[in-house]
Amino acid sequence: MNKFLFPYPWKWVGAALVLIGLAGLVYYIFFDFQLILPVFAVISSFLETRLFTIVRTNIADELIMVTLLAGFFLLAFSKERKEEERFDQLRFRAWVRSVQVNSLLLFVSILFFYGNGFLGVLLVNLVSTFIWYLVLFRFLRRKA
Repeated sequence: MNKFLFPYPWKWVGAALVLIGLAGLVYYIFFDFQLILPVFAVISSFLETRLFTIVRTNIADELIMVTLLAGFFLLAFSKERKEEERFDQLRFRAWVRSVQVNSLLLFVSILFFYGNGFLGVLLVNLVSTFIWYLVLFRFLRRKA
């Protein structure tokens, strides 16, 4: 598995992207940040549904989610400073547990969250597997 990981310095890039994404998220939520630009959309359904079109929309939330997703991806798939052979097994266990925990939370959310609340859960779900993995991997490393 080690050969599929990014070099350790990419962990710093991932951490920077996560911090930028979190700052953008705070700015978006509390200060109603908007970045309205024309973008290509495969499907757009605001007042009417259109396919393969250019729409003017607020892309701030998309940029924030892409930044967070890329940051967590780099954090999760970068080597540790001092990589050890046993980390492969710990990574595997952490991924399995994180997918299990995240799936359980998603099942519960499907049963108890509706409307915009469920949409919020789906947005959090984009990065929560990575967050669970990072927490569980750190925990397993300290425990081992």
